[in-house]
Amino acid sequence: MNVIRHDQTRRAETPAGVMTTLASPTLGGATRPVWRVEMPAGSAGPVHTIDTEQIWTVLSGGAAVRLGAADPVGIATGDTLILAPDVERQLTADATKGLTAIVTSAANSTATAGVNRVRPPWTV
Repeated sequence: MNVIRHDQTRRAETPAGVMTTLASPTLGGATRPVWRVEMPAGSAGPVHTIDTEQIWTVLSGGAAVRLGAADPVGIATGDTLILAPDVERQLTADATKGLTAIVTSAANSTATAGVNRVRPPWTV
């Protein structure tokens, strides 16, 4: 059993918000990373793809989620969203409440935005 104390979590700031790694292969030896996403009201993540499935559970606030060319779908507190791999997506936090969610995916996933491919540090 591994216990990851709050002061051991890793925090990564992005233009869209803050990702806090709660567990990952390099933080506690977890086979699946788990992180908290906190997006301020009205902020939007980049249009991108992820090469693995992601599961989001909204703790507070909400977001509009656009997948591919489809109309955005709203998610709110208590909702769980399952995003298939390799589908273009963009999340925009609720304009007044923002978004706080817990997310998991496969370890070492890769995100692609335009020609840029990165391994999000909260998944390693």
